[in-house]
Amino acid sequence: MTYAVVLAAHGSRDPASSAQFEQLAALVRSLDPGRVITHGYLEFNSPTLDEAAREAVRAGAREVVLVPGVLLAATHAKNDLPAEVQALRLEFPDVTFHYGAAMDLHPALLDVCRERLVQAEQTGGEVRRERTLLLVVGRGTTDPDANGDVHKLARFLEEGLGYGASSVCFSGTAQPDLKTGLARAARLGFARVVVMPYLLFGGVLARRVEEAVAAARQRYPDVEFLTTRPLGAHPKVAQVFLERAREGVQGQGHMNCSLCKYRVQVVGYEHQVGEVQVGHHGAARGLEARQQEPAAPREIPAYVPHPIEAESFRIIEELRDWSAVPEADRYAAQRLVHTAGDPAVVDELFFSPGACEAGIGAVLRGLTVVTDVTMVSSGLKREVLKTLGVPVWCGVHDPETHLLSREAGITRSAAGVRRAFERFGNDCILAIGDAPTAIFEANRLIRERHWRPALVIGLPVGFVGTRESKAALRACLSVPRITNAGTRGGSPWASSVVNALMIQAQNRLAQNRLAQNRLAQNRLEQNRLAQNGLTQTSPPAAPVRDA
Repeated sequence: MTYAVVLAAHGSRDPASSAQFEQLAALVRSLDPGRVITHGYLEFNSPTLDEAAREAVRAGAREVVLVPGVLLAATHAKNDLPAEVQALRLEFPDVTFHYGAAMDLHPALLDVCRERLVQAEQTGGEVRRERTLLLVVGRGTTDPDANGDVHKLARFLEEGLGYGASSVCFSGTAQPDLKTGLARAARLGFARVVVMPYLLFGGVLARRVEEAVAAARQRYPDVEFLTTRPLGAHPKVAQVFLERAREGVQGQGHMNCSLCKYRVQVVGYEHQVGEVQVGHHGAARGLEARQQEPAAPREIPAYVPHPIEAESFRIIEELRDWSAVPEADRYAAQRLVHTAGDPAVVDELFFSPGACEAGIGAVLRGLTVVTDVTMVSSGLKREVLKTLGVPVWCGVHDPETHLLSREAGITRSAAGVRRAFERFGNDCILAIGDAPTAIFEANRLIRERHWRPALVIGLPVGFVGTRESKAALRACLSVPRITNAGTRGGSPWASSVVNALMIQAQNRLAQNRLAQNRLAQNRLEQNRLAQNGLTQTSPPAAPVRDA
């Protein structure tokens, strides 16, 4: 009885959800009355996890185990909560902190699932289970291991309880979503569909399930839809909490490390191996308890070039007559001159009408920049990427790209472009600075598969296929595009165009914020003058364009 337990919940904006967790915490305490047991939340609610841990330490605990109040081991259990434990270890070096495993597919939880299913079945007519489809609704995460456990749960319940079939969908993040899952279930020919949200408590996600099922009843009147309650404050759930706490203290907490995307190279998630464990809930920690004004929007500063860069662009401005270059394309063209060190490259450039504006708009919408090689990615301005939050993806070195290249008989750069089509659809900017084969593959996908990236930048360098690929891109009328004639180009060229688009996007955001501030100040001044019986003599502020 020496260790204390901190029950860790995610937190919810729905007061009913946090009230249910409070009930469960009280139930856990009643099952182990001699132990210090506190509870806290990752976000929204109070007490926060650090406050709950401090309460346990103040009660005299020198050994504390934090138990995740989450059903499956995804980002919260593998990342956010371990980061909390590490912070507590630094704050209390004389206290031993342990970490328990997530609740996972514990047999006791399967018992609770059966109880909830039986309760739901009593609200409908008499339908044999062999004529019933079980639809398990998971929360949905970015972790394939956790999502896979939802499928495993569905299979356990289908076979153990004798349902005719089972299916899975998710209420957030993962696919298929609720609407798709319900539609598929309705079309499989079963008389009844029992929808079981695998959730600990009610709240936003539970209501989302209820609303989706209500809509499905209207859309598919020939199918009976029933919905189970979340697991809730059940004695067996409380017992699992205490068991996980004991395992954590004894060092027996089991995690499925063999399929953890942070530890091993899981197919499609190789890039996340060794990812730093950082909490993501700081902004929402204890939010419900805070009495303060909403945070002001984040200020985006204008791009400030290095003095040498600024002097270079002053010189470039004087090197030639720029009046023949459309104003919308001029900055990108000047950055290419800066990269090439030759103003004559402007005569080789081709910008389709509105290409730069399309690229700036795509950056402002947060679309992914896809590059054919890592050198293009390396040439992008890191500070601007960070300021704007622009995602970048290059698949040339991924194992799947290697396999696709080998099996399809295409280059890795072309295979990376094909994977970008599958992965991002039209929501990307394609920046090609090395491989003509990548341009040819992009053209094929645009022509045959009706791919429509927001912008295609094709500026490879070389003598084999380079001229031909650029000519083909220039003749491709279906997408905005930027390219050039001849053999010159390269990864720095493609990077320069993307940098030009990002810098203009950043400056547009900065100017828009400045204009909004001016407008707000002008309105305040007008109100002040009106209150004093005066009139505004200065001209009104210019209309603000929403970036």
